[in-house]
Amino acid sequence: MAAAPPGPTLGDFVSLLFWLLLLWVLIQPWLSYTRLQQARLNVIKKMEAKYGWRVITMIHRQERIGFLGIPIYRFIDIEDSEAVLRAIRTTPPDKPIALILHTPGGLVLAASQIARALKAHPAKKIVIVPHYAMSGGTLIALAADEILMDPHAVLGPLDPQLAIEPGFTVPAPSILRVVREKGAKNADDKTLIAADIAEKAMREMQEFIVELLRDKMGLEKAREIARILTEGRWTHDYPITVEKARELGLPVKTEVPPEVYELMELYPQAPFNRPGVEYIPYHPVHQPPARHAAGQGR
Repeated sequence: MAAAPPGPTLGDFVSLLFWLLLLWVLIQPWLSYTRLQQARLNVIKKMEAKYGWRVITMIHRQERIGFLGIPIYRFIDIEDSEAVLRAIRTTPPDKPIALILHTPGGLVLAASQIARALKAHPAKKIVIVPHYAMSGGTLIALAADEILMDPHAVLGPLDPQLAIEPGFTVPAPSILRVVREKGAKNADDKTLIAADIAEKAMREMQEFIVELLRDKMGLEKAREIARILTEGRWTHDYPITVEKARELGLPVKTEVPPEVYELMELYPQAPFNRPGVEYIPYHPVHQPPARHAAGQGR
């Protein structure tokens, strides 16, 4: 009589458990991202049904979607412009577009493509900034008929940044200032070439800003804003607040839909063992409008 085959051993169970755990570790980031993506789409659908907009998002944060949760850093690139242009192109001409922006900026070419496409859409264009839209994000916001900003959100200057050496990027206005102060005769060829490129970059950026703004506020006002945003009076990361944006004449309002904040919660930051900020969540508190003078409204 043949002997019965031996049953599973403890080592077999340990080996099976190891492979199951390894498989879970490999697929868990993908499953988490899939759940987040579906939750985002649900919020977007809710906004579109409630407000009648075509909602497009361009949100650049560090996310837990890399291999084993390694964060991925994002900025405006050509892939973004291709996707946003596709979304705008497939939007019915009578459908308003709401573009939610959360970005540090990125490639000028990509941002200008998005801004032109948004500007050309026949229906109303709204850009929503829940936290910040710097540099190229600000350029895109200028194409909108209306900019909805959180009361503490910021935009940024549009002075072109030139990489004159590997790892060394400087504002175009600063290059021109160096040449003016030293004089062209005292500057080397490399600096003069950089100044020539800087001058062209400044002129191109100002012309594009005027193109985006002139129909909303007139040619002279558009030129003034273009000069202020590009002349280098601020550093490139200077925060243009709601108040400053209104002083410039930009069409800014602060009525950000509550669903936008709900959506932002679904874009997690990079993983850490301990969060840098912790609090017990409360329901949003709607602050009454500030009074402009003491005793007003009594």
